[in-house]
Amino acid sequence: MMAAKVRSKRKMRTPKKRRPNKRVSKVAAKPPRKRAAAKAVPRVIEAALASFAHEVRTPLTGILAISNLLATSDLGERERRWVDTIKAGAEHLASLATLFVDAARSHGAPAGRQDLFDLRALARSVGDSLAGRAAAKGLQCRVELSEKLPALVVGDPVRLRAALENLIDNAVKFTDQGGVALTATPARGTSGKTGIAFAVSDSGIGLTLKEIERLFRPFSQANVSIASRFGGAGLGLSSVKQLARAMGGDIVVAPRKGGGTTFTLMVTLSVAKAMKAAGAPAGDAGATPDPMPSLRVLSVEDNPFGRVVLNTILTELGHRAEFVGRGAAAAERIAQGAFDAVLMDMVLPDIGGVEAIGRIRALAPPHGRIPIIGISGRGDDEAAARAAGADAFLVKPVAPRALATALLEATRRAAAAT
Repeated sequence: MMAAKVRSKRKMRTPKKRRPNKRVSKVAAKPPRKRAAAKAVPRVIEAALASFAHEVRTPLTGILAISNLLATSDLGERERRWVDTIKAGAEHLASLATLFVDAARSHGAPAGRQDLFDLRALARSVGDSLAGRAAAKGLQCRVELSEKLPALVVGDPVRLRAALENLIDNAVKFTDQGGVALTATPARGTSGKTGIAFAVSDSGIGLTLKEIERLFRPFSQANVSIASRFGGAGLGLSSVKQLARAMGGDIVVAPRKGGGTTFTLMVTLSVAKAMKAAGAPAGDAGATPDPMPSLRVLSVEDNPFGRVVLNTILTELGHRAEFVGRGAAAAERIAQGAFDAVLMDMVLPDIGGVEAIGRIRALAPPHGRIPIIGISGRGDDEAAARAAGADAFLVKPVAPRALATALLEATRRAAAAT
């Protein structure tokens, strides 16, 4: 009886209210200021990497410019190989700087470009890079480029070059004796596009099937001994696979007969038909620009190292240069002096290149019609530069031939418009 009464009292008790989960409520009640700060983090990273790319490209411009000038000098075979190696390394670093910025902007997913470029010239340049690195290490080198490779194509030359540089860098690094090789041949493509297969082979340490399975994982290498001996974070091949898929292809790896490994990078590119070579980006292999009269050029460049480089290139091209360090001073100087062209850096300490171009274009003729060439370490600045009134645009590091071609075409268009 007593037990029944106790049970009834227990049933009649009002259940206690559950206290809210403090951990959950804190997350749900996250202050707006913290949420805004969290959203701002990617923008801060993007801005920091963009600034990094700009600062890195400035000295790289100098390295490439001087190496290009040295390549045209009377050098011995050994010295020329050294110059080619320096140039290849600088070009690779410039490509990586672009990839870092783009990866930050797209949160890790590579955002492809669709540029017109000379595929044969790119393949030859990569072959020269491999030959230079192999010679520096005492390795044999073989480069075979099919005569059936298309010339002008539309795709992403920066990422293609970066992917190939990564593969040839690994091939040389993991090979102590023997040789390395690069072949480039057409392959089956999709509708309206052609496939290209680049095979990079080496006679190096080789890989087992189990090790191959690990290669394309981020922050992973074939095994611990390889990581300790050769270094590296294991990010390279993971990035190459991402780039390959972004270009409509893929990458495969296979053991090589007799020892070593072969990596085959496949991409799909659109073939540019019935287009003149002049439409290709300046700086690719091709005919040397026609000679042009000496120009007086105003260069808006705040970096002292960048000034030295541009002055060296312009002097070698037969032009005279004057420099100002701030965008606000550009329009004033144009209005005062007789200049033939302007080189406008898009990243400046005051008003920036876009506004500086706008101020120049607001001047009365003929000063407001002067040819303007925008220069930046960020390819994404091109649209804004042209919208502001730039006649041409160059991405750092600027090659002498690229600058010569841009000046020639911009001044010719300006003369035809008057």
